[in-house]
Amino acid sequence: MATSAPHGRRVLAVDDEPQILRALKVILREDGYVVLTAATMDEALDVVAVSAVDAAIVDLVLPDGDGLELCRRLREWSDMPIIVLSAVGDEEQKVALLNAGADDYITKPFAPRELLARLEAVLRRASPEAEESVITVAGLEIDRAAHVVRRDGAEVHLTPTEFQLLRVLVSNRGRLLTHRALLTEVWGPGYADDTQVLRTHIARLRHKIEPADGIGTHYIRTKPGVGFRFDPR
Repeated sequence: MATSAPHGRRVLAVDDEPQILRALKVILREDGYVVLTAATMDEALDVVAVSAVDAAIVDLVLPDGDGLELCRRLREWSDMPIIVLSAVGDEEQKVALLNAGADDYITKPFAPRELLARLEAVLRRASPEAEESVITVAGLEIDRAAHVVRRDGAEVHLTPTEFQLLRVLVSNRGRLLTHRALLTEVWGPGYADDTQVLRTHIARLRHKIEPADGIGTHYIRTKPGVGFRFDPR
């Protein structure tokens, strides 16, 4: 099993099935993670409230709620990466989870190596390289080292995946990036054809950084059927 994860990274595993929780603990600990556990939504919220957590892996079905609601609750005050586990690979459900703030979605039964790869990917997106600089364009400031975005001086709350998507767009500003190029860069080769995931995150990103009334600077341009371009105007 891989051993590339930084030791000390704290991951919260949330599942009410004891055997799944045990399996997650073994998989994550063998890869160098510190594992915190919870069997309910309320327990998970309590753990995150009192502990420093770098990422969460949550089951879709919980005794006192579901992964969808837990994502929404966590996103009210945390931008840590969230991966949701589900026994059903339904496209509408996947979109709903992404809209609620999940960064990734894995269908049960899952392969340990895939889970670790997905986890490492969302953690990388949440931790930009320290040497990267601050970019300011048309009232939008992207601090790639601090993982902070401001619009007209006011901080904008983005999830790690939204931040990574914006970073890639801004780094290639003025250039049309195809759906496949963006998906591969932000999510990895396994998502190269998942345009619905990209459209969902672009819509959420626009909602957060562009004016709700339509008056003011718009940053992301769409080339229907092709891709997106960061082109403020």
